[in-house]
Amino acid sequence: MKLLVKGGRIVDPASGRDEVGDVFVAEGKISDKKEKADQTIDAKGLVVAPGLIDLAARLREPGYEYKATLESEMDAAVAGGVTSLACPPDTDPPLDEPGLVDMLRRRAKALARARVYPVGALTVKLAGERLTEMAELAEAGCVAFSQANAPLAGTNILWRAMQYAATFGFPVWLRAEDRWLAEGGVAHDGDVATRLGLPGIPAFAETIALGSLLQLVRATGSRVHVCRLSSAIAVDMIRAAKKDGLPVSCDVAIHHVHMSEMDLGYYDAHCRLEPPLRAQRDRAALAAGLADGTIDCAVSDHTPVDEDQKQMPFAEAEPGATGLELLLPLALKWGAQAKLPLTKALARVTSDPARILGVQSGRIAPGAPADLVLFDADELWRIVPAALKSQGKNTPFLGYELAGRVRATIVAGKVVYERQ
Repeated sequence: MKLLVKGGRIVDPASGRDEVGDVFVAEGKISDKKEKADQTIDAKGLVVAPGLIDLAARLREPGYEYKATLESEMDAAVAGGVTSLACPPDTDPPLDEPGLVDMLRRRAKALARARVYPVGALTVKLAGERLTEMAELAEAGCVAFSQANAPLAGTNILWRAMQYAATFGFPVWLRAEDRWLAEGGVAHDGDVATRLGLPGIPAFAETIALGSLLQLVRATGSRVHVCRLSSAIAVDMIRAAKKDGLPVSCDVAIHHVHMSEMDLGYYDAHCRLEPPLRAQRDRAALAAGLADGTIDCAVSDHTPVDEDQKQMPFAEAEPGATGLELLLPLALKWGAQAKLPLTKALARVTSDPARILGVQSGRIAPGAPADLVLFDADELWRIVPAALKSQGKNTPFLGYELAGRVRATIVAGKVVYERQ
């Protein structure tokens, strides 16, 4: 199958390329040879970029099909221009056995949409007590190991896990949160939570845990990716750790660079998130850290929730927001606010997460996988439930009008989504 994407604005963050031209695809890869194409796509007026790579997207299978199905969320992924995604291990049962990982990969491959990279459970059943057989899970296709949002029983378990992972070169992806300081909290421990009478989670629940994590990185040499930073001090700590040469990277949920505790309004359960939306100074620090590269990439933290669990009092509502289809427009909005060129803004959702994931996607170069997104950077669309393909309609951006809409998504040289 030979495909020609003709006359688009080619934006390749990996090389800094930004020019009008053609992209030729042959045998599922980008090619520098121009031959007769079996299919031609007119991309005039559209941006042609590498497909987005999302390091945190819950697909809800197995176990939570009443919240979303693999098929619905893969449809959402390609509709949002996401061609590769990593899924956390907090399914039911968790991804702690090779058979479960293999089943998920086979199901995803059969749907022939986005590429799925499972993240294996760090501990058995995510109970935080006994390490999984990481080597077997890696052989089954796990790209990293994580606890998702589940706590560990103690720092000694984390130490052993990082020693084991360092021995075999396995990446460990962890959220920094002190389980005892965060216990029972539902919102940032600040003025808004006090006014609303909501139990708070202080920012130092993140920074205390991050301090321990960084010390263990220093001691073990383990390669660690810190997931979903939420506070200004944590950004400073990561900046200092990188300056010291520690093998750490990190990400931020895209909604955290746009929203703060002020958006809770009068108990808007769509803003019930993990970690919580923090103070405005934290939001500003996250946006700035993403711009200067301290924070390596932005993720959707896609967490579809059934409507019944969001139509509850704030403190009882299930945390999470759908985000696969909003990652692109929200990244573009952040880039415009930060006055970044398009190559820099898109790098945080393409080439930078590709580097962390260790894949060849995320670039437009001869021999690279032909994973592409074509979008109109200026087209406005209103975020309403009917506009989302995800089974989860739970997002704090409902009613917003955002610029940037996908026209087509290509994975391995095949058009997997095309909006008429």
